[in-house]
Amino acid sequence: ETFLTPRNLINISQQISMLAVVAFTMTIVMVMNDFDLSVGSMASLSGVVAAVLFSMDYPIWIALSAALFVGIAGGLFNGFLVSIVGILPFVATLGTLTMFSGMAFLICGGKTIFGRDIPKEFSSFARNGIEIEMLSIKVPFLSISAAFILFIVWFLLEQTIYGRRLYAIGGNSEASFLAGIKVKQIRMTAFALTGLGAAIAGLMYASRVASANPTQGSGLMLDAIAAVFLGMTMSEEGEPRVLATLVGVLILGVLDNGLTQMSVDSYIREILVGSIVIAAVAFSSITKRKT
Repeated sequence: ETFLTPRNLINISQQISMLAVVAFTMTIVMVMNDFDLSVGSMASLSGVVAAVLFSMDYPIWIALSAALFVGIAGGLFNGFLVSIVGILPFVATLGTLTMFSGMAFLICGGKTIFGRDIPKEFSSFARNGIEIEMLSIKVPFLSISAAFILFIVWFLLEQTIYGRRLYAIGGNSEASFLAGIKVKQIRMTAFALTGLGAAIAGLMYASRVASANPTQGSGLMLDAIAAVFLGMTMSEEGEPRVLATLVGVLILGVLDNGLTQMSVDSYIREILVGSIVIAAVAFSSITKRKT
């Protein structure tokens, strides 16, 4: 009676908005057959950086700019380790996952920052939206932000030379280098964009709960990778596509919302998400073998 109501569908769009932003930007690096395990820690770190600056009475624009800069810098560092130093993405981002998490704990002293330290102008962003009187609903700014990021990533990957070069690197990086593509530089920028997406998601999460702590983004990484893999199974080429990633995000969001309404324990959801990732990867591998 409540699942398919406009109010619940809007609620789902708001719930998945942070995951969507991370998954959409994660698609950029996965196009190159790379991935970033540090996005959850980066989201937490960016939210903490903004909250600490808020508590020190810095203007909102400075706090937000600093948080976004941290995301870009962290992404560039990941890209440097992978493309310049030559460390495998799994190892490099596993290391920075721990680094960023430790930095978040260090900056805030392991405490949750909330209350008067969070400006109302910042926390009200997640609670407000655009009213649609004809449908008697309010579309949250968080959902609108996720849709905007979706369009930007789609345009970047599907309509620009940069996107075509990313897919070329994913197909064969050595051939791309011989063709004159600056593989290392493009790889670094891709990781920087993923770090920026994680930072944006961290700020969205902090705005929604009007607080920030060093662990609040920890669940984003697995779900983002799961969403991209789910999208890959639905893509005809078996490649990461951001619109297919959107479908993966929606599947996870609807699953989570439905299980919550059915009062299913949270650990059952974790089992299901893990099973979905395994099934998606297995299906993708089987499909590639047949082709």
